[in-house]
Amino acid sequence: MVERFARFSLAISEISRCWHKLAAEEMAAYGLRGAHAIYLTTMYRCGGVTGPQLCELCGRDKSDVSRTVAILQEKGFVTKEGVNQSLYRGLLKLTAQGRAAAEQVCERAALAVELAGGDLKEEERECFYRALESITGHLREISREGLPKRP
Repeated sequence: MVERFARFSLAISEISRCWHKLAAEEMAAYGLRGAHAIYLTTMYRCGGVTGPQLCELCGRDKSDVSRTVAILQEKGFVTKEGVNQSLYRGLLKLTAQGRAAAEQVCERAALAVELAGGDLKEEERECFYRALESITGHLREISREGLPKRP
């Protein structure tokens, strides 16, 4: 059990570290940080979103979303429809510049994932993603409710 936990934890940490490094390299071309990639790609995938939707979809808190959206607006990547409305009521959309950046980042991310899993057969890939989604869902539930007490 401890061995499985160690393998899982180390693998997830290493994947996260590598992913953040790659995202930082890609976003640097736009004068942005790697952490901004998730926002651009999420808005690209979903179209217009509200602040609360962006919080949920990116798994970030309100303050992080507010800071990031302000940066993305200032740099011309995002606009907000509903000028007199707050971040949480307005609809956030990518500008043409934001869409171009998001498309590039999505293409590069797809390449990274393809290269990283290039030795996997399609059935293995499907099994991996099903397992990963299952683990993620269970961990999300456990983190919300807490670990059960020991008997």
